[in-house]
Formats: sequence, structure tokens, C-alpha cells
Amino acid sequence: MTATQLRVVIADDERPSRAFLAAMLRSAPDVALLGEASSGPEAVALIEQLRPDLALLDLQMPEVDGLGVVRLIKKELTPLVAFVTAYDEYAVRAFELNAIDYLLKPVEPARLRQTLMRAHERLERADYKAPAETDRLRAAMLMYDAGGGITSYLRRIPVRKREDIMILAVEQIASIVADGELLRITTLANDRHTITYRLKDLEARLDPAQFVRLSRGAIVNLDVVQRVSPMPGGTYVAILANRQQIAVSRLRARALREHLFRL
Repeated sequence: MTATQLRVVIADDERPSRAFLAAMLRSAPDVALLGEASSGPEAVALIEQLRPDLALLDLQMPEVDGLGVVRLIKKELTPLVAFVTAYDEYAVRAFELNAIDYLLKPVEPARLRQTLMRAHERLERADYKAPAETDRLRAAMLMYDAGGGITSYLRRIPVRKREDIMILAVEQIASIVADGELLRITTLANDRHTITYRLKDLEARLDPAQFVRLSRGAIVNLDVVQRVSPMPGGTYVAILANRQQIAVSRLRARALREHLFRL
């Protein structure tokens, strides 16, 4: 590996696609392929361990997709990212507008060369700053979420527990509470997890028949609401099956009653 080589990792759950991409990268004299991942959790571990310059992430991996990988990587260890997709036209538009590169399957050698050159150029810029690059990447991801890139409700949410990645079934979630730029998830068993996500974007990905917003900063699982008690000022407090208490704003109280009292 020379000083001018671009250090790259790839992640794709489909072995033929991964092998095809790896072969092209190995033939490039200015690239050092550090490793390959066949799943999202494996990609997170690989990136944090090897700290590549560029990660090529499949956008449609099961359980933890390319976007999930970026959300789970420690912010200070996030590399440049190019997403690989078979069909997602909206993602192409969103990432292109936000200066994030993308590759359409089957990946063409000339298009991959453009991606590698963009990564080289960005890293060599005098004003390049990794934190700013990560912020730009996350902003584009939020644009993707808000623009209808998601076609089905979440059934599982990947969360970090120290160095491990757990797949949390949404049925086990009791509440989700915003804390600045983070979300605090509490389960029925009172386990607590933290993820990087905006509450309104996660709300859009949860089934509204199961999850309802109780205030500007809290969402609960309707199936675990055991009691709703009135409070002074026209507000309420919801008591959940895990004994957690969540304040209900006056604005949201009517919606909650409609959900709970609907036969």
C-alpha cells in the first residue's frame, strides 16, 4: 500500500456483487481494499477497526442497511461513503444533490473510477474536515428519509450496546424520547438504548396504529399504555407496562384518547 492509495472497505450481503466490486477495486493501482463485509453489523465493526478513507455500502442490506451502518458508526470514525444501489432512484437524486456519490448495480468500471477520483479529490482538498463531511452525509440521509425513500414500516431497529449491535424488535419498545440530537429508547424490560435519529423521521417509519406521539419529544407503544391519568392544566400522564411515566401534552391528549378508546 502506497501513501497515495485510497483505503477502501465494501459491504454487500450478495456475494456475487461483492466479489465483482472487490475484483475491480483490487485491479486499481491507487486503491487498497482493506476488507469486505457481508452484513451491516459486520460493516460497522470493520470500518471502526480499519478506519478506511472510503466505504462502499449496499443501500439494501437486510436488518442493517447502508443508512443504518452510517447511523451506527461512531461519528468521529465515519469515512467518506458512497452508496451502492440496484434501483433506488430517489436515493440517487438525494445523494447526488447533497454531493454524496452513488453507484448503480451492476457497477460499471468507469463509474467506479469516477467515485474513486471524487474521494481522492475530497481528501486532498485543503479545507477537508472529516466532521463536516459526516454532518453533510447525515443531512443527506435525513433528506432521504423525509422524501419518501422508505416504503414499509420498521419491524426492527439496530442499536449499539457497547461494541455490539443488537437488533431490537419494535414490539419490545415501550417509549422513544428525544434528548437533543439523540433518541432514548426504553424497552418493556426497561433496557435503555440510544440512537442517532430525528424523532419525526423515526415516527414516519413506525406504524401509526401501534406508535403514537404523546408530546413534542416522546412517542409510545400504544400496546403498553396501561393507564392515562389527568394532571393540572389539562395535561395527562401515561403509565406504561414497564412502569414508565410519560407526560402527554394537551395538544396530543385528544389523539391519544381516540387511539385508546377506539373499538
